[in-house]
Amino acid sequence: MTPAEKVAQLYGVWVGASADGGEVAPYQHEMEEPVDLESLLETGLGQLTRPFGTAPVDPALGALSLLRTQQRIVAANRFGIPAVAHEECLAGFATWGATAYPVPLSWGATFDPPLVRRMAAAIGADMRRLGVHQGLAPVLDVVRDARWGRVEETVGEDPYLVGTIATAYVQGLESEGVVATLKHFAGYSASRAGRNHAPVSMGPRERADVILPPFEMAVREGGARSVMHAYTDTDGMPSAADEELLTGLLRDTWGFTGTLVADYFAIAFLHALHGVAGSWAEAAGTALAAGVDVELPTVKTFGAPLRAALAAGEVPEALVDRAVRRVLLQKAQLGLLDAGWDPVPPALRGVDLDDPEAVRGSVDLDAPANRALARQVAEEAVVLLRNDGTLPLAAPPRIAVVGPQAESATAGLGCYSFPVHVGSRHPELPVGIGLPTLAEALRAEFPGSEVRVVAGASVDGPDTGGFAAAVEAARDADVVIAALGDRAGLFGRGTSGEGCDVESLALPGVQQHLLDALLDTGTPVVVTLVAGRPYALGRAVDEAAAVVQSFFPGQEGSPAIAGVLSGRVEPQGRLPVSVPRRPGGQPGTYLTARLGQATDVSNLDPTPAYGFGHGLTYTRFDWSELTVDRPEAQTDGEVRLAFTLRNTGERWGSEVVQLYAHDPVASVVQPVQRLVGYRRVPLDPGASCRVEVTAPADLFSFTGRDGRRVVEPGAVELRLAASSTDPRLVATVELRGPARHVDHTRRMHPEFTVTLGAGEPGAPSGRVA
Repeated sequence: MTPAEKVAQLYGVWVGASADGGEVAPYQHEMEEPVDLESLLETGLGQLTRPFGTAPVDPALGALSLLRTQQRIVAANRFGIPAVAHEECLAGFATWGATAYPVPLSWGATFDPPLVRRMAAAIGADMRRLGVHQGLAPVLDVVRDARWGRVEETVGEDPYLVGTIATAYVQGLESEGVVATLKHFAGYSASRAGRNHAPVSMGPRERADVILPPFEMAVREGGARSVMHAYTDTDGMPSAADEELLTGLLRDTWGFTGTLVADYFAIAFLHALHGVAGSWAEAAGTALAAGVDVELPTVKTFGAPLRAALAAGEVPEALVDRAVRRVLLQKAQLGLLDAGWDPVPPALRGVDLDDPEAVRGSVDLDAPANRALARQVAEEAVVLLRNDGTLPLAAPPRIAVVGPQAESATAGLGCYSFPVHVGSRHPELPVGIGLPTLAEALRAEFPGSEVRVVAGASVDGPDTGGFAAAVEAARDADVVIAALGDRAGLFGRGTSGEGCDVESLALPGVQQHLLDALLDTGTPVVVTLVAGRPYALGRAVDEAAAVVQSFFPGQEGSPAIAGVLSGRVEPQGRLPVSVPRRPGGQPGTYLTARLGQATDVSNLDPTPAYGFGHGLTYTRFDWSELTVDRPEAQTDGEVRLAFTLRNTGERWGSEVVQLYAHDPVASVVQPVQRLVGYRRVPLDPGASCRVEVTAPADLFSFTGRDGRRVVEPGAVELRLAASSTDPRLVATVELRGPARHVDHTRRMHPEFTVTLGAGEPGAPSGRVA
């Protein structure tokens, strides 16, 4: 291959990105260059950026357009190499008419990796049958400051939960032949003050013990074939220029062999924003040297600037060769280099491709099976935070639904769902999927009730003029459903989403004032919060009849919430992020050391209203009969525990057994506790089971004083808990032997065995959550 042909494999092209003037990537219009696709094709092309997710298009016609583009690409370059087509898939396949699934924060709330794996496989199957090869998901950033706008895109604030849920997503997507892309590597979510793209100021231990483990797990256990570097710099080193991170750790230590792609325009940012490169060419050379293989979303630094630098000897051609080898190897794995490669995607085989009207409408991306899966994820992700016994509702005669989310069709959608991300710029077109509002879902759920709806206020506006009507409706009702929360958007166009950071965790706009006015009526108030991040709820924490939290639950979210309110659906979700008691006091997560908790030397109490892992049910679970196999274990051994879990209530329910590690004395400061394992256990009323846990000593490892991960001897605790704030059983074990260093090959998981009372191992009920 000539140098020009090699370089052509290392960038994507984004066709039509500026057609409607909308901005869906940071600095999109400042960074875009006019691209003449035909002039580029002679040397080939590495990737096609978002052929479905740039503008609304019938999925089948979009697949036909992608097919024709691929045929042109293959015919134009002398090796006949097609491009990799990539798409967003964070809340489902980001295209018109595709199922809008819950956002990743809801995946985390399920504490159910097998379910997330099934969801990802369904998303991957839809993408692959239309000709898409790579999905830009999942996000493995660990929440460090909930003011950050992209919290909705994360799985939560705990690295173990993030790692296990994201790895399941990777496995599902990859099982359908779609390349999963881990992002954002690494530290993006730890930006100062929760501001998007702001510098990151964290030490090497926080990075090693909090930020990196989810990526480590997904590379090792998930089989991810691509990684996307972060926008941010950590202690002055931009991720795109960090050779120690992108090559030394990711490839040389962890053994990653896939492609490393740039976040959109991030290579150019080395010159334009970070100031570590003096030109576009220097930015390209710096990124290649660090280990970046592909520039996305479109050609900028890897085009003419890189070709000129190669010709001048300013960038070694060996760096280009290294990247091209990885790109072509992945294309070979995808079958794109096979002699018999068929450019027609599976969805169009057998269709008359010369008749656009025969093609139009021939693909259904929102099939009943998809919607059923989206509904299951949404139902499992609803978290019941508080309940004074008001829920489940027994068909109250008069229901007042008050709040800005009551009649918003898109209330449950995150910023990367297609109707919000792209469709919002095309109000003239139908949304493409069914989006029942909460009010509609409540009317269907309670057909015998009179349901009165009053907005009261907008999501983020200052107007309180609607309060009087809201209060009147509340006083006339038997129960009030307060429909509050966020509006997803991009770059300040929403209250949650990319570029929608906030100064505090107070409810947007005047919603807290509206909520207080409803509480003052004396009518029982059930708060339903549909949001992209946790919010402080003020008086509602102590005074609301119930609080139901849902994190952008997708198109089936409103029926899921209504089902929980009626009792048709058992609450099963657990908090993937702590809910603050006060709107200030950020950043803060449950992963804090002793000095991060409430003390007598500060007047600020950071104790959350509801801690990580919290979630109530409509039944009761009793934890008892803890046994420990041995009171001591070797630093290279394991600890065995067992206890009895019993459903003592009158309804079927699902308990999430959470295992936390506590190290009271260590050579460096440790979090008071951290999640090291969990298992969802469903039980019928009156049923019991024996839960056995085998915890390897590796789970107690942390980054020591010398920068290496170590298991130290000494007393440790394993806390079996219903949440981070609700330990039920505690076992203290002495680790004996020498301090032992471990690496990325360490054991990352405990083993759970659940045995029914009758002695049969396996799931305790046919109704597996």
